[in-house]
Amino acid sequence: MRHSVGIMRRMKTRQAISEAILRTKLLATLLTLLATITACLPQNPPIPTSTPVPNIISPTPKPLPTFKVIPTSTPLTCLTLPGRVEQGALDSFNPAQQFFVYLPPCYDEKTDERYPVLYLLHGQTYTDDQWIRLGAVRILDQLILSGESKPFIVVFPDDRYWNLVAGPGFGNRLINAVIPYIDETYRTLPDRDHRAIGGMSRGAGWSFRLGLTHWDMFGIIGLHSLAVLQKDANKLRDWVNQIPPSSRPQIFMDIGDRDTELILAQQVEAQFTDYDMAHEWHLYGGAHTEEYWGAHTEEYIRWYAEQWNAQQ
Repeated sequence: MRHSVGIMRRMKTRQAISEAILRTKLLATLLTLLATITACLPQNPPIPTSTPVPNIISPTPKPLPTFKVIPTSTPLTCLTLPGRVEQGALDSFNPAQQFFVYLPPCYDEKTDERYPVLYLLHGQTYTDDQWIRLGAVRILDQLILSGESKPFIVVFPDDRYWNLVAGPGFGNRLINAVIPYIDETYRTLPDRDHRAIGGMSRGAGWSFRLGLTHWDMFGIIGLHSLAVLQKDANKLRDWVNQIPPSSRPQIFMDIGDRDTELILAQQVEAQFTDYDMAHEWHLYGGAHTEEYWGAHTEEYIRWYAEQWNAQQ
């Protein structure tokens, strides 16, 4: 029995030893495997570093071309609109000296522009609106707006008191009061080259006298159906002799072949020729009437305009 127990103990001991050896081998195998795995791994794993980005210099963008915006000139509305007529009076005279003034299109808008001036005188028994009634303003607008004429101012002074005390003083009022007032009040070109005087009938008589005796003020004279004022018929030679040849005015004369003033007008025209006074002469069919003047108003206005159009 003891022998059996001893055998049993020896067997258990051997078995335990065998198991210990087996565990030892197994442990060694695991250690060997672990070592092998460890050996396959990098010893010092690299620390990831960022790849440096090359310093790329972006080209400086070329500035885009810039263009100066030049505003297109907007056509003035006034270039399609008519001029206007103002009425005025110099109250320092008794009776007051009245007049109409035509201001061309764009006068108010073109504040830096100055203008020639035409003084148009009406006929005896009429008033300062006669030229306007005969279409002068309409024709002025037409020529200026169409570009056929440079713009200019027109003054229509009143001489209705021809048969009263104030009548003989009209010339003095025009020269010494009306013209200075117009030059001070409106943007005129106040010199003889840009000032004209013209009239019909009695108005032509005043233009004949004032234009030639004040040659330093007027470079252009229009005589339409000239009715020479009393005592002026024999003064032409003296007037002409006082005018320097270089300052002789431009003169336009016309009259109807049935005009009651025809003979005297022809005598004046002949004297112009004798004294070498350059002038334009027209003898038309017609009488001393508004019908005749109305038929030629456009011709008159065009002639005045052409004198300034020809100037540089």
